[in-house]
Amino acid sequence: MTKLKSPASKTAPDNELIATIEEQSAELRLLRKEVAEWKKKYEKGELRDIAFTNSEKELRPIYTPLDSAETSAEALGMPGFYPYTRGVHPTGYRGRLWTMRQFAGFGSARDTNERYKFLLAHGQTGLSVAFDFPTLMGYDSDHSRSEGEVGKCGVAISSLADMETLFDGIPLDRVSTSMTINGPAVILYCFYIAAAEKQGVDSAKLRGTIQNDILKEYMAQHAWVYPIEPALRLIVDCFEWSAEHVPQWNTISISGYHIREAGATAAQELAFTLADGFTYVERGIARGLDVDTFAPRLSFFWDIHNDFFEEIAKLRAARRIWARHMKERYGAKDPRSLVMRFHSQTAGVTLTAQQPMNNVIRVAYQAMAAVLGGTQSLHTNSMDETLALPTEESVQVALRTQQVLAYETGVPNVIDPLGGSYYVETLTTELEREAEMYFRQIEEVGGVVRGLETGWLQRKINESAARQQWEIEQHRRVIVGVNDFVTDEPELKIELLKIAEATEREQRIRMAKMRAERDSDLVEKRLSALREAAKTPQNLMPFILDCARAYCTLYEIRAAMETVFGAYREPVFF
Repeated sequence: MTKLKSPASKTAPDNELIATIEEQSAELRLLRKEVAEWKKKYEKGELRDIAFTNSEKELRPIYTPLDSAETSAEALGMPGFYPYTRGVHPTGYRGRLWTMRQFAGFGSARDTNERYKFLLAHGQTGLSVAFDFPTLMGYDSDHSRSEGEVGKCGVAISSLADMETLFDGIPLDRVSTSMTINGPAVILYCFYIAAAEKQGVDSAKLRGTIQNDILKEYMAQHAWVYPIEPALRLIVDCFEWSAEHVPQWNTISISGYHIREAGATAAQELAFTLADGFTYVERGIARGLDVDTFAPRLSFFWDIHNDFFEEIAKLRAARRIWARHMKERYGAKDPRSLVMRFHSQTAGVTLTAQQPMNNVIRVAYQAMAAVLGGTQSLHTNSMDETLALPTEESVQVALRTQQVLAYETGVPNVIDPLGGSYYVETLTTELEREAEMYFRQIEEVGGVVRGLETGWLQRKINESAARQQWEIEQHRRVIVGVNDFVTDEPELKIELLKIAEATEREQRIRMAKMRAERDSDLVEKRLSALREAAKTPQNLMPFILDCARAYCTLYEIRAAMETVFGAYREPVFF
């Protein structure tokens, strides 16, 4: 393949510059001729009867310098320098490997505490909390709506007492903790801060992330509590208060993961997630906050799907878009505000119940794509997660997948090793262009909030999900073990984690004991103060934290604000 030479420097004499341009033009003519000759042979060849697509578009069979010519040297840059296409750290993984997290939580706080200690003992470097569905929706374990769901899909946390148990024996000034929760996120965040205080740990020493991304809940995951506007108010309250009191904490993890899991394409995940991020920035600025006081603590969370190169390009494009918009659109001056820091997780939606051992292979490739894309933190799914919460054995295999990648493959030795690839650079630029197109469309419908209220964003994701399902059913997209390579042999049996029915009963007993022992007068006083504060423009974080310290329960705190804010009811869009 003919390689294009770089143009001569601006200081070269005119005749040398002219000679270089003529030489480059000749090389381009030769390259076009080579491509034309190859195309004739390609068109005469026999092709497999399958769609050669990524998550949305048909791919060209080969990429050359003609395709990647639009990527300028400035757009590519160097690692650790604007626009951060090649990574946010100049040393890449040579300086520090990504944080290896395993999303964990099941049963009671005591059950999950034991799992955390197991993971830390086996080399995990950060904790990631999965909450059960009642907790995600802001209900206590003893609430009537929690019946049958306590501890089933995550850990049950209903008060400070549960949070203390969850991290018993785990010094919170020495670990980084990620908590995946959104509607009642600030309440769980306050439980965590109060638990740290009980350990004698100052909030300024806490490191971690609270997902706290409510916009994508209305768009894709549907675990909400309050209407959009008061929910956004709580998030900005969290930005403002945490900048002073918990400066090392990431106050939001703007999440494309759930958007992609709902059926979005890579370009939609990229665009809709960044549009949510821009909305949070705008709300913070509207509050009167200097963008550089809260933007450095914004983080992102990406889904790593099956198309290897598309996922790498998506992460590279995301960094470049975020840096440019923060600098040019929002006037950020602090370099930390321009740097996109993110966690990645392999795609749960790609896991199959059929031939579950295949999931180990899928996860390994997805993990490699995340690392080649420059993730700072990674969760690898376990092979049995499509069937149940993972067992300790399957979690260990998932963690070992990251460790083999980190220490045996050589992948971390070179920063952005696919940088300069004709294919990857073209994909990066194309995804960036598609994201900008979606930004314009979102602006035309009135912004993200209006797009949610009218169902525009939800419909876009639904259309994409329907198309992808059609491709699978029509065998245009092969899923190994599902619509091809299906075996008639008995399925491999693997051990599944079972949550004991006694978990809910024991949790109710613990809650009754906690309620009996706490200061009931103080509880009512703190809840009343929160209700009154919610009627004013005051920052609610100090009031929620006071409620947490008094052992007010999750639902009690939720309900106190709900009497003022109301509850969200999803309009019918389809």
